[in-house]
Amino acid sequence: MEANTHGTGRLPAAFLTPGSSSFIDFLAEHSPELLPGRRTLPAAPATIEIPHGTTIVSAVFSGGVVLAGDRRATMGNVIAQRDIEKVFPADDYSAVGIAGTAGLAVEMVRLFQLELEHYEKIEGAQLSLEGKANRLSTMIRGNLGMAMQGLAVVPLFAGYDLDRGRGRIFTYDVTGGRSEERGFAATGSGSVFARGALKKLYRDDLTADQAATLVVQALYDAADDDSATGGPDMARRIFPIVALVTEDGFRRLSEEEVSEIARAITAKRLEQPDGPQAPLL
Repeated sequence: MEANTHGTGRLPAAFLTPGSSSFIDFLAEHSPELLPGRRTLPAAPATIEIPHGTTIVSAVFSGGVVLAGDRRATMGNVIAQRDIEKVFPADDYSAVGIAGTAGLAVEMVRLFQLELEHYEKIEGAQLSLEGKANRLSTMIRGNLGMAMQGLAVVPLFAGYDLDRGRGRIFTYDVTGGRSEERGFAATGSGSVFARGALKKLYRDDLTADQAATLVVQALYDAADDDSATGGPDMARRIFPIVALVTEDGFRRLSEEEVSEIARAITAKRLEQPDGPQAPLL
């Protein structure tokens, strides 16, 4: 097939040249200015306010892993959005939740989805879960310049490992440093409070339903102590996003399923405002 670069409607030569199976590498070589981390920021006051996503939580259960996020985005002390979506499928067997600068985070997720799809089309096979986690780490590291200017993106990645037959969770720092978490994890402004709830309530033999209840409980506790995290909004019918990843693939719980969990938790909190209590011994 002949490549043509003179605007006759055929693909440019770059698209027909053999190379890496990584879409990010391809973009870095031919149009690096399109990568989020390669953009030059205009001079702006240090006090500029940009919407930020807040709290993401995840937990492993016997059949896979659950990932959940609240719906609030903040801009300083103002609620910028009440129904932002922070949990997305990365591919059929993994999911990513975003915390940090909302616009850049959503863009990074879309690029990550494209990266995994591109690899699968070029290689004819999916990356391992470990490989996906490494690719995301590289993308975060590429955004380090933006992070140093206050535009950090810190996602949480979870998926079902088909080779090992279990769910796994990976957390990151702004430099792209990756850590695999055991059992549960949280990131974002309310993560300290969410992790405390997870630590006291988590156990190894959770079912999918119990794991979904656990992460909503953790987000409720985070919202109780962190003003940037949004709890279930009964008046507006805005509830956390909860997704399961099992050997059957990614499944986002319906609004009806999550609302039922949230309403049951809220009703119980009228009797126990601090939530369920773990035994002392």
